[in-house]
Amino acid sequence: MSACIPAAVARACAAKVGRVLPLRGRTRGLAVAFVLMVGVGLASSTHAGEAAPSFGLDASDAWRSSQAAIGHRIGDFALLDRAGRPARLASYRGKPLLVSFIYTGCFQVCPANTRALQESVAALQQRFGAHRFNVVSIGFNQPTDTPLAMKAFAAQQHIESPDWDFLSPDPAIIAALTADFGFRALATPSGYDHVLQLSVVDSEGRLAYQLYGDRPSTATLAEVLQRLFDGVPVPEPTALSALLDRVRLLCTVYDPVTGTVRVDYSLALELAGGATFLLSMLLYMLNEWRLRRRAARLTRRKASARTPAQAGAD
Repeated sequence: MSACIPAAVARACAAKVGRVLPLRGRTRGLAVAFVLMVGVGLASSTHAGEAAPSFGLDASDAWRSSQAAIGHRIGDFALLDRAGRPARLASYRGKPLLVSFIYTGCFQVCPANTRALQESVAALQQRFGAHRFNVVSIGFNQPTDTPLAMKAFAAQQHIESPDWDFLSPDPAIIAALTADFGFRALATPSGYDHVLQLSVVDSEGRLAYQLYGDRPSTATLAEVLQRLFDGVPVPEPTALSALLDRVRLLCTVYDPVTGTVRVDYSLALELAGGATFLLSMLLYMLNEWRLRRRAARLTRRKASARTPAQAGAD
């Protein structure tokens, strides 16, 4: 989004306003502010549309689906581990469980996101100790994400922890499985657009928390896990935290230079800048209106204070 006003828009608006009513003094300033505000609004919406990241999913719908899953008890789905052995999700109950969804044909975002999760898991295990919680990565692109493909993916990421499993579900259960976790993915010509989401499941199999974006916050994960260990309810995210999560959901991009996934905050900052400018214009207009009302009141008071003699002299 840009704060520049297209010259044609400004000229057209100014010309139209000029033809409708001759403007003087503060009224002219008020009209100029209005023209600026309208022009910036039009330019901002145009530039925002050009700069917005391509995200095949309906972001608002994906967000609502993900958040609505919190508190839901995950079904006892039967999957296969890397060795092709049955693994039921209910078998992980008794400890907190971190769940991520990946697809092995992803050569950029999923590996980078998994490496970031690996760093967080290492830090959490160092803090809480080994075997305090489990991690599973589920391959949602079926029938491609076979146990063999998941095994190869884990090997490429050098993940050998006994507390971290890579699971392959049957294609028939994908819809129900992803719905339980509030996970959304959309097939595209280049692969999948999908939510970068880490789900935290409590020891009873209920989804307790969702994290989003380029890398999970180790501090947030530690706080959530500590509450689950202590049997304390996990609070809902604050309004600010929820807003940041939505930004991460919308603005996560892959950086080919560093080979990592990151959040591109430029769009959010541009939107915030545009909103700030528009708010400033509104405040300016409000201040102009107040000054005009004050001037009008003073004029009326002076007129009412004039004596009859002064009025007759006039």
